[in-house]
This record gives sequence, structure tokens and C-alpha cells, in this order.
Amino acid sequence: MGFRFDLLLLFTTLVLLLTTTPTVLSDVILSKVDRRIDLTSQIVRVTSTLKVENAGPGPVSEVLLTFPEIQAKNLAYLKATLNEGKGKVKNSGSNLPINVANPEELPPSLIFHSVSLPKALGEGDSLTIDVLAVFTHVLRPFPEEITQADIQLVLFQDTAHYLSPYAVKVQSLTVKLPKARIEMYTKLENTNIHGSDIKYGPYENLPPFSYAPVVVHFETNQPFAVAQELVREIEISHWGNVQVTEHYNIVHGGAKSKGEFSRLDFQARPHLRGASAFRNLVAKLPPRAHSIYYRDEIGNISTSNVWGDPKKTELLIEPRYPLFGGWRTTFTIGYGLPLQDFLFGSEGKRFLNFSFGSPLNDLVTDNLIVKVVLPEGSDDISISTPFPVKQGHETKISHLDVAGRPVVVLEKTNVVPEHNQYFQVYYRFNKLSMLREPFMLISGFFILFVSCIVYMHVDLSISKSSASYLAKLQWDEVRATIQQVISIINQCLSKHERLEASLHDLSRTGDVQACKTARKTADSSFKEYSKELKPLLSFLQSSPQATQILPKVEELVAKEKELQERLIAKHSTIVDCYEKKIGGRELENRVASHQLKVVALKQEVEDLLDYVEEI
Repeated sequence: MGFRFDLLLLFTTLVLLLTTTPTVLSDVILSKVDRRIDLTSQIVRVTSTLKVENAGPGPVSEVLLTFPEIQAKNLAYLKATLNEGKGKVKNSGSNLPINVANPEELPPSLIFHSVSLPKALGEGDSLTIDVLAVFTHVLRPFPEEITQADIQLVLFQDTAHYLSPYAVKVQSLTVKLPKARIEMYTKLENTNIHGSDIKYGPYENLPPFSYAPVVVHFETNQPFAVAQELVREIEISHWGNVQVTEHYNIVHGGAKSKGEFSRLDFQARPHLRGASAFRNLVAKLPPRAHSIYYRDEIGNISTSNVWGDPKKTELLIEPRYPLFGGWRTTFTIGYGLPLQDFLFGSEGKRFLNFSFGSPLNDLVTDNLIVKVVLPEGSDDISISTPFPVKQGHETKISHLDVAGRPVVVLEKTNVVPEHNQYFQVYYRFNKLSMLREPFMLISGFFILFVSCIVYMHVDLSISKSSASYLAKLQWDEVRATIQQVISIINQCLSKHERLEASLHDLSRTGDVQACKTARKTADSSFKEYSKELKPLLSFLQSSPQATQILPKVEELVAKEKELQERLIAKHSTIVDCYEKKIGGRELENRVASHQLKVVALKQEVEDLLDYVEEI
């Protein structure tokens, strides 16, 4: 009934367009429109490439996008970018501003969005815009209830003609389906099927507000995972960790299950007796995620797997039972992250740079609440988000807190994976505030500390001038010096990781200058570390207690130095290739020798570090 009602509303809207004569914006013409509708998941993504021409005498500084009211209420994400031609789209920094518009004398049953152009189009000028519109809850199950053995069929409704207040010279539409099985689809002029794609058009010389209703009834057994509510809590600890806790309330938003459920049939033939159910979800966590857990109200859930690489960490989770249509589950995911990967400094303030949306693939979130828990004593708090969100503030009382920790609360409805962008929370924090909790612990254990001090001041040795006592002092000095060497080596290895990360950013963004800056910074740091190592090595060479371990320490320093040189050579080779626009196999051949040596040296350095730390 819900689908039929929505279909009736859409047809009513189109009839109103037919019976009214809205104002036509004749100065703008869409000379070519290419639309692609992706129905391979529960999230419908409509990509439109619009070639806009100014056919009037006056300049044009904006372009209107039109959506029927019944579609606009399910619009989750809208983005417009300039297309440079030949398939090249400018980066996300060139996204065009989009605002809700209310043009006069146009049908009230339509919702308009205004795209501001970077510069006004003069008479006869043209440009190409790529528009991405993401919709949720527009695929309606039909039938609305199915048994365990049934497949899931859904209905999708739209118009084959691009709905616009402008005249369209040529336009085409491609509907991509998850499978080639199609129960029914609207057949219009110039309609063709290629595998799982339905192609409408091309259609020429379409007037403004032209429409041609289409309905597609097809099979899809993709997970319809909908988080009715997701609460993400991001807690910052200046002691080196960011703890993320995510509370999910998930429902299967597909066709509701009716009849009895047979676990035996499901386990014997899951693809036939449970095709519409989903058994697992995949979460893409940030790299270097650790202390990962997955649990619900009962306790820990062991049906999960984690694997990762330097670029990402993937968590495969399986609920306690398969989810059929209408079934729901609640669970919690938690993990820790290195603080230095997400907390930075700028103009005397610190800021957290973190992703907004859920890490679960293709999850629709009806209501997302993000809570950022700042350290106690933080003030001058400000927030920067890439899209509008509802903002609020709370206070959280945790262990050893006095006034409580400030909490930034961000809330947004109808969230899709495209919203998984970075936001920033800026704040000021005095380093002395970090000493508050240690001082409280000192006060609480004062008696114990006094006892320890008394014990430490009692001289239990026979003679401080004995050879064994002096040897112990010398060995303590050697151990302290070796710890300093290990610390410096670890700092060098951290710089190595940043150099590798700059190469990854280079492959993604092509920013050669940023990569050179990273290398220059690393060179400077390596020189400082080398200066700090010289007096430490000199002390070890002069100490008789360090005779046995000195060769390994010197070998460790030498291997790390060689690793530095290899990394710098690899870095320089890749940057030079990017500057000379050399890629493909030639780039791999130039880097191969450096890469093999780098991998071998990294293993040798790690083995030496383990050996020295054990001693």
C-alpha cells in the first residue's frame, strides 16, 4: 500500500505539471544530459552529467536542479562538481555550492536546488556539471511480505526524461540493476536491455518539465541494513589514545518475513532458504586500529574476524542470527586508535580530524549521533563540518573527574556512506591539566608512597665503594643510554612511516610539492637524530659494561641509517617519475630494487630492536 500511495503521489505531481504552464527559464538550455541510476544496493545513486548552455543575452550564474516532492523527502546527499571533459572530474575541493531555492511561479510540488557556478556563463558559453544525488528508502519491497524460501523483489519508480525547468536537446538514461532477472519494467520508445542494464533513449528536443514515468520490478538480495539509530562516541585521551565506541540498532529494511523460520533449512541451503537475509556486515576501520571488540547485551560475540594492512583495517561481524526482513539486532563495536593520527595543532589550538559516518559498508542510518568527548579542562571549543548538522554540548563524568569532560554532540538524519567525510573539533587545552589526575592518585596513595620513600632511603648495601655496587651503577647507566638509543631509533621509524604515507597521498592526490615538503622535513629530523646518537654511542664505546651489547647497538644504528638512505632514494625516484609523468611498469621497475632492499632492511632493524630490548 505504501508503494502504491507513493506512485499515486508521483503521478499526481506529473499530472499537475501537465495541466499547469509553469514559468520556463529559457535562457538556459541543457544540450546533453546523461543519467545513470545505480540500483545495485539499497542506496540509490543517480549520477547526471549536464552540459549547460546559455542561450540568452544575459549572464547565468546558477543552475536549478529539480526533484519531485515525493523524491526530495528521501534525498540524503547531493553534490555537484565541474567536469573538465574526457572523464576528468575536479577534486572534491571544487564542489559547487548548492542551496535550496524557491523560484517564483514554478510548481510547488517540485523541490528546487540552486547550483552556483564558479563564474557566470556569457551568451553562447557552456560548461559540464556532474551531479550526484543519493536517495534512501526509495526501493519498495513488492510483495511487502515473503517467506524464508522466497526471493526479494523490489519496485523502483522514476521518470525516463530528465525533470528540469530547462529545455533538453538530447538525453539518455541507464538503469543498472544487481541482477539480470527483471520481473517487469516500463517499455518506452528507444528502450533496450543489455545484461543487467536498462537503457532509455536517446530522446531529443524535450521541453521543460518533460516527463515519462517508468517503473522497474526486479530481484535484489543485497543487504537492506538500516541503522534506526547509531551513537558514535569518540573519546580523546592526551595520553596517546582515541577510543571509539559505536552503538548500533539495526533492522533489515527489506521485505518483511512471514511464516516460520527453520534453522535447519537455512544452514542446509542458505542461498535458497534465506537468500533475502544477510548474515554479516563489513566495517572498514582506520589503519592501526587496535583493541577491537564486538559485543551485545549478552556479552562478547566471537563470530567476527579482523584483517588489515597499512591502509585499512577490516572487521567482518556476524550477528547471533541471520537477519530477515523486519528483524532487528543491537550490538556495540569498539576500538582504539593512535592519537597522533587524528589530533593535530593549529594556531595555538588542538583539533580532532575524524570521519563522520559509520564504517559499515552500504549502511543507511536514519539517525546518527556523534559524541566527541574532550579531556577535562578543554575550552574555546569550535566545530567545522563539511555539511549541515545539528550541534549541541553535554558533560560527561568519568573516573577521576572533578568538573566533568565537555562533550560535543553532532546529530544528523538520513546518513549514507557519502557522508563519511572528515570533520574537525577545535579546542584549547593546557598541558598542566594532564597532571590533575596523577596528583589525585598521589594524594590517594600518599601513605603507600611515604612507605616506598622510606624503603628507598634505607641503605641495605654492605658498602657503596664495593666493586659489585659500582658495576651495578655503571650497568644502570648503560641501560639508560640504550633506552635513549632505542627511543631515537623508534622516532626514526615513525618518520619512515610518514614518508611512506606521503607517497600514498601522492598516488591519491598527485601533490608533488607536498611530497617534497615531507621529504625535506624527514631529512631535517634525521640529521637531528644523528646528532643525538653521537654522544650516546661515544658513552657506550667508553663503558666496559657495554662491551657485549655494543656491536649490536652499532649494527642497529648502521642498519637504520642504511634504511634511511634507501627510503630517501625510493622517495626521490617516485617523485621524479611523477614529475616526469612516468607511470605504469616503468615506475615499478625503477622502484623495485629500492623496495626489496627497504623490506629487507626493515626486517633486520626490527630483529635488532627486539634483540637489544630483550637484553
